[in-house]
Amino acid sequence: MTGYYDLILALIPIALLGIGGALLVAGVPQSVAVSLAGTTAFGMMGHAIFVNGPVETAASTAASTSQTQSSGSTAIQAD
Repeated sequence: MTGYYDLILALIPIALLGIGGALLVAGVPQSVAVSLAGTTAFGMMGHAIFVNGPVETAASTAASTSQTQSSGSTAIQAD
């Protein structure tokens, strides 16, 4: 199943090549075209990290908790 992060990973090179190439064909200087395409890719990565960030689900939390309890060791927080 293709998820949000898979789409982001696919769109990064598409944005760099597609937007950069389209701007080059349109006559924009190469340095400006690459900068704009990179800014778009950077914005998508920022959205994936900060706006729609990865969150640990309840099922994986329960699995890690039961695994820790079954091993008999106590979890130590590093903070």
